Amino acid sequence: MDGAWYASWRHLFKLDPDRELSDEALDAICMSGTDAIMVGGSSGVTFDNTVELLSRIRRYAVDCVLEVTSLEAAVPGFDYYFVPLVLNAEKAEWLIGRQSEAVREFGQLIPWEITAGEGYLILNGEATAAKVSGARSDMTEDEAIAYVQAADRLMRLPIVYIEYSGTFGDMSLVKRATKSVSQARIIYGGGIDSVERAAEAARAAHTVIVGNVIYSDLESALATVQAVKETSLVV
Repeated sequence: MDGAWYASWRHLFKLDPDRELSDEALDAICMSGTDAIMVGGSSGVTFDNTVELLSRIRRYAVDCVLEVTSLEAAVPGFDYYFVPLVLNAEKAEWLIGRQSEAVREFGQLIPWEITAGEGYLILNGEATAAKVSGARSDMTEDEAIAYVQAADRLMRLPIVYIEYSGTFGDMSLVKRATKSVSQARIIYGGGIDSVERAAEAARAAHTVIVGNVIYSDLESALATVQAVKETSLVV
């Protein structure tokens, strides 16, 4: 994990190609000091709107990673790529089906050296990602940790993304997940809309992702960068 390209990332902003963002807001985001910009979304993501967003981000020196959620939006030109595997999906296509289809069709074109598997554990049943993938979010903490450890130790996934999209999650669970992994990096995302929540998440996870608040309260979003960077991981 220590030598990987994502190993030093503590704070990421996540931008959705299907949502409007002014040039002024994008400038503030890209110049904020965040470690990287993640591009991705659960619905409405197309090749065209992904290319458009990438072209706007490319004016800045910040690292940019694409979360590849569909073949149609697999856009070349990003610095890095995350390929999600929904660990708690009830539909197998979201765990390995779509991913194997992509490898079959584009295997020779995939830049493996800048691509990493991302095990998703979606714990908010109301989130769009949960509904699309059929993720079983009503699990106990022990069950959730078992998923994390299976991803880490059996599947050897380098990234485990604990996603509460739209709501602030259980930081004791996130902290326990971080403590339980042997080589994976724990990413947390969901409901971070203040410096207090950003710091709390930074104490629990290796990497913190801030997304929705960008579109509702940009100043609060920008403040999370320093909050995360000044907070040490405590597990």
